[in-house]
Amino acid sequence: MLEGYNILENYSEKFNYQELCDSFELKIPSDFNFAFDVLSKKGSEKEKTALIAIEKNGKDFKKVSYNELDKSSSQFANALINLGIEKKDNVLVILPRIPEWYGVLFGCAKMGAVAMPGTTLLTAKDIEYRIKNSKAKALVVSEKHAEAVEKIKDDCPTLQHIILVRGERNGWSSFETLCNMSSDHIDRSMVPPTKSEDPMLIYFTSGSTAMPKMVERDHAYGFAHSITKNYWQNLRENDIHWTLTDTGWAKAAWGILYPQFLAGCTIILYDGEGFDLDIHLKIIEEFRVTTFCAPPTIYRMMAQADLSKTDFSSLRHCLGAGEPLNPEAMRAWEKATGCKIYEGYGQTETTNIVANFPGMEIRPGSMGKPCPGFTIDIIDDNGNILKEGEIGHIGVKITEPYPPGLFKGYFGDAAKTKEVFRNGWYYTGDTAKKDADGYIWFVGRSDDIISSAGYRISPFEVESTLVEHPAVAESAVIAKPDSLRGEIVKAYITLGNDYTPSEELILDIQNFVKKQSAPYKYPREIEFLEALPKTISGKIRRVELRERAIKSDN
Repeated sequence: MLEGYNILENYSEKFNYQELCDSFELKIPSDFNFAFDVLSKKGSEKEKTALIAIEKNGKDFKKVSYNELDKSSSQFANALINLGIEKKDNVLVILPRIPEWYGVLFGCAKMGAVAMPGTTLLTAKDIEYRIKNSKAKALVVSEKHAEAVEKIKDDCPTLQHIILVRGERNGWSSFETLCNMSSDHIDRSMVPPTKSEDPMLIYFTSGSTAMPKMVERDHAYGFAHSITKNYWQNLRENDIHWTLTDTGWAKAAWGILYPQFLAGCTIILYDGEGFDLDIHLKIIEEFRVTTFCAPPTIYRMMAQADLSKTDFSSLRHCLGAGEPLNPEAMRAWEKATGCKIYEGYGQTETTNIVANFPGMEIRPGSMGKPCPGFTIDIIDDNGNILKEGEIGHIGVKITEPYPPGLFKGYFGDAAKTKEVFRNGWYYTGDTAKKDADGYIWFVGRSDDIISSAGYRISPFEVESTLVEHPAVAESAVIAKPDSLRGEIVKAYITLGNDYTPSEELILDIQNFVKKQSAPYKYPREIEFLEALPKTISGKIRRVELRERAIKSDN
């Protein structure tokens, strides 16, 4: 716990949910700066390991202390000042999972620049879009993106400095050279004062249905992740934590940054590309991971593998996020590891706002209950709270004090901001239903609900049933227009290694869904794909599948 700040202590695993919410209090200091108030204080513990940075082979690694990160970020902060970067200037950051990523983000935070993390999957066109829309003055990349940047840099008039990490290139600045020439000391007296509401980050949303929007996050956002840390992740100082995430997604802020630094634990930073099951299992075993978070796709892949030879004894708390996780994968993981999977929900625009907490009954398929500090409910288009079991929008009530970690609006997009903030609520764009005990059950994006012959069908409910069939590796369900029923359920499926597409298999899967779920929910059409289309953040692009379904009839 940081001295002088009301960051919540870890709670007992036996608790009363309502008492927890009623007693909740989070006071954010007005002059809070995450890099100074968290990293620099942790940095005084010179031997405390912040990162275990593991190379692509899964074996070679080095430990990086909080003290080393504090010094490297101070060097980068001074380097930016020496380059003429000022408070509130935007800096685009596209780096893999390497320790320098932290030096850049915390360096920006110390001197007041706004870091804009970008995924390593970005193309030249994506980079140009982000620079132009944000008017970025600096860009920090690795050699992987050097050629892409060369293609577009002359078309980006605001871009003054390009900084290359772990490399040299004519006309570019070297990250290592800049830092070596700069002091590793900086304090508040040397920079403009920081307020907790000052911008710290800008994230670009994944853009599954439109061009990415800019979500600005302030220093208070980092502090508000104490809610994420305490309730959903239940982090402790002696934890070895590993979240599978790209550095460009907001999930990185949740999984390898703010909650973990607030806890003072050690973070696994694996710089591998793609998903190698054997390497991932070895990392859990050999580095004695205690808390683990993975997207549902990874848990589903693991559930189909032989996990009996892996030692999972170090694991104490496992998490799922990104998309809802089907009950079958949850059961398989618990059988193999002895750990339940605690699902959590939130967005780029929020911190963790709904979750399953230790000590709470887990109802497979439910995202849990609202986190302390938030009023979350299922509402209609007019802001009215819906009855138990009714499908509606997931809404965050705009309260006083303002909900911790909730963004204030989309940067430079007043129309979109007005669309999501209305009737005294923030409309997440997701739909769900709530049961009699307050558990929230995800249904889909607002435009994903299937209306067939008078029935409202959740794509996720159908997908959860589909993946229980032994042949189905992954599935995506969409609404296809139909002249008789209005819409029908269509499923796109990728198969397991031992199965091949056939009409007999389609019929078998359809009958399976009819028996395992309500008959009206079964997919009247099934199409097999080699892979499902996904956004750069790994979410299924259902909009592309809907377009594909419509074109197939034309």
